[in-house]
Amino acid sequence: MTNKNKTVVIKVGGDVLLDQQEREGLANNIRQLHSQSWQIVLLHGGGPQVNSLQEKHGLTPNKVAGRRITSEADLVVVKQAIAGEVNVNLTAELIKVGLPAFGCHGASGNLIKATKRPPIKVSGEGDEPIDFGEVGDVSEINLTLLEGLLALKVIPVIATLGISNNGRVFNINADTTVVKIAKELKADLLLLTTGVGAVFKDLSQPESRIKQVNQEQAKQLIEDGIIQGGMIPKVEEAMTLLNEGVGSIAIVSGRHVGAFQAVAEGTGEFGTKIVS
Repeated sequence: MTNKNKTVVIKVGGDVLLDQQEREGLANNIRQLHSQSWQIVLLHGGGPQVNSLQEKHGLTPNKVAGRRITSEADLVVVKQAIAGEVNVNLTAELIKVGLPAFGCHGASGNLIKATKRPPIKVSGEGDEPIDFGEVGDVSEINLTLLEGLLALKVIPVIATLGISNNGRVFNINADTTVVKIAKELKADLLLLTTGVGAVFKDLSQPESRIKQVNQEQAKQLIEDGIIQGGMIPKVEEAMTLLNEGVGSIAIVSGRHVGAFQAVAEGTGEFGTKIVS
């Protein structure tokens, strides 16, 4: 089966990259898709790595409702951890299995344009707007550059930083950004990799994995509390893509080799696929 010119955008969380088996599985899953002529774009965060480096620098991670407040000192650490440690290690992991990985970050070539997030009210955190500091909201993806990298047959491995028109660098949200990239590319598939690797009716029962849901079913799972916590914004954000030209979305783990290909082919062996 050949998937010539099909595009997959993959979001990798920093928690996944802490585990060697996950990293190796991820690389081999991507190699399978690459061998079948998929165009691949990788976007990664690095929350745990940022937290660890902050502590080494004597800084305390500061989050409100799961969102990181980023001071100027914190931004220095974010750059070091995400664009340095995580990006280099992930790129090297892919190169190790023979893939043409190209490590970069959102400030490279104005790849991800952003503007400073204004102070906003956060649900459950009082009436006062909160200033998230050096955090940006994505305003534009440099599609010409991204398509140019894909035309060179490399795999862009992008660290989640954004840059303004006047060269100011921001920490940006990986979940929101990957959705924008998938939308701009009109990707055939968006993969959200997580350690859990699927939606389960009961996490303690592997057999309760939900193989496929449509948008209405996904909304119901959120209302019923089955999709919960940090998975809610991921799913809600991603579902908007199904009306924007993106083929399908899947929550999956890279731990098992063959998982990405199985999701792409719709065999139902791994993950949870969200379809329109």
